[in-house]
Amino acid sequence: MNEPRLHRIVAAQPYPLLFATISGAHLYGFPSPDSDFDLRGAHVLPLEKVVGLDMHDETVEDSRIIEGLEMDIVSHDVRKFFGLLMKKNGYVLEQLFSPLIVHTTPEHAELREICRTKRAGAETGAAGGVITRHHSHHYFGFAETQWKLFDKERPRRVKPLLYVYRVLLTGIHLMRAGEVEANLVTLNGEFRLPYIAELVARKLGGPEKSTLEDADVAVHEREYQRLRGELQVAHDVSHLPELPDDRTRAALNDLLVRVRTTGLTNTR
Repeated sequence: MNEPRLHRIVAAQPYPLLFATISGAHLYGFPSPDSDFDLRGAHVLPLEKVVGLDMHDETVEDSRIIEGLEMDIVSHDVRKFFGLLMKKNGYVLEQLFSPLIVHTTPEHAELREICRTKRAGAETGAAGGVITRHHSHHYFGFAETQWKLFDKERPRRVKPLLYVYRVLLTGIHLMRAGEVEANLVTLNGEFRLPYIAELVARKLGGPEKSTLEDADVAVHEREYQRLRGELQVAHDVSHLPELPDDRTRAALNDLLVRVRTTGLTNTR
């Protein structure tokens, strides 16, 4: 991203960053005029911070207005971030593969290559990636949480409903294609759901347009249940592995040891 203030904010972080990207509504394709910037990344703690009895700053968080931008900053040390990548954690996948890059390094590109899904029969000997069939559980859970939030509020807001559709379509696409796509507008080019454009327009229009009439709820509940069914089918027939393979773990371990002991190269 070319916003100079974001680059200055990244440069002011307390530890070297392997990468920093934008997540949240900006990544999902429906930021409101008042949406904050969700800055996410992975940092490298120095050796003296990780070899003692106590580890500090494994996660760095900061939520405040900086240079006029409302920021929500979360960064994990590389060891913690790599560990989360080895689990069915959709959040870190989306952060790693976000196209809204504020700061990158050669190690960022290497990490993405290690983690991306490899096609069957291609790149013999390469690590197989971190994406598994069981990442679907992350998207099931996230969608259920957002649906409950949407359903209990009065008046009902568009934002949690958009999150419901975003996470279900991301999960279905992930199971089918083995790749991360978090932008709802882009996803809807594939799924062609007729109501998405109107919901996004309501969200972008600001608070006065961001609620729904009760008459619309039954339609969206049917769609929610239908898409959950599609995600289940996509999980059941997916060719993704059950777990990351040993080569992926070894590649992540090698990268972790290297950045911890020799640092990052050519940061920008």
